[in-house]
Amino acid sequence: MALHISKATSSIVVLLASLLLPLLIVSARTPSKSDADLLEFPLNLEYLEAEFFLFGSLGHGLDVVAPNLTEGGPPPIGAKLAKLGPLVKDVIFQFALQEVGHLRAIKSTVKGFPRPLLDLSSESFAKVMDSAFGRPLHPPFDPYANEINYLIASYVIPYVGLTGYVGANPLLQNSTSKKLVAGLLGVESGQDAVIRALLYERKALQVVPYKVSVAEFTNRISALRNRLGKDGVKDEGLVVPKELGAEGKVKGNILAGDKYSLAYPRTPKEILRIVYGGGDEHVPGGFYPRGARGRIASSYLHAIQPI
Repeated sequence: MALHISKATSSIVVLLASLLLPLLIVSARTPSKSDADLLEFPLNLEYLEAEFFLFGSLGHGLDVVAPNLTEGGPPPIGAKLAKLGPLVKDVIFQFALQEVGHLRAIKSTVKGFPRPLLDLSSESFAKVMDSAFGRPLHPPFDPYANEINYLIASYVIPYVGLTGYVGANPLLQNSTSKKLVAGLLGVESGQDAVIRALLYERKALQVVPYKVSVAEFTNRISALRNRLGKDGVKDEGLVVPKELGAEGKVKGNILAGDKYSLAYPRTPKEILRIVYGGGDEHVPGGFYPRGARGRIASSYLHAIQPI
């Protein structure tokens, strides 16, 4: 039997298509609420990286370079110019501007939030290193004192954001969100690779005055992040047992990865445990003395009410 569609029915179909198509296009381009939360959360790390790299290379931060991006958030505590050679200073300055771009990219997609209070003081980094070694270092570690110290301090930061993007990607709902995270992940991974390569070249160098190699510093920092994250091994230093290297055949570990050499994922909860420095997503501290911002981070801060 032949199927006959009336002109009236055809007109209705065309009308519905004309009404729904724009909605579908907008839906594909506009992040859902859950996507917006996942895209906002990394702003905490992007602010941290932007300020650390800007101050390290220029001696000033977002308040001078891009004050509109701070949205009135407080200036970072203790950040300052680092003593860097020409090559590393150039690299860090490029990283700094890339982080400014990341802030713009995220804020052009979701509302975002003002810069959180960041503690980038020498004392803050010294606490990280003391925790990594399980004892106070003498003198206290100063990330701004010289190039090696600054590179080791830089090892602390971008990789955490990298794992967060890997963890967020499969949870995103629309193509706009996925495209943004893929772009952010690509550059963050590149930054981490450059930092690791610069440190790998110096892996046997003894860090003055601690008489500890660069490789041992990275191994200790990675072990600390694994302990704080509380979800197994998702972090590896520059030199590992051969069975943990690529294909189980090499000790050199210029890039961290699982048994298939794929990047490790982390959840916001794990990231907060690490950047707060205490292994508890409910208790602010470390680089975020007042806690991170955004709905996800705030939900953990509000989960435990004072007695």
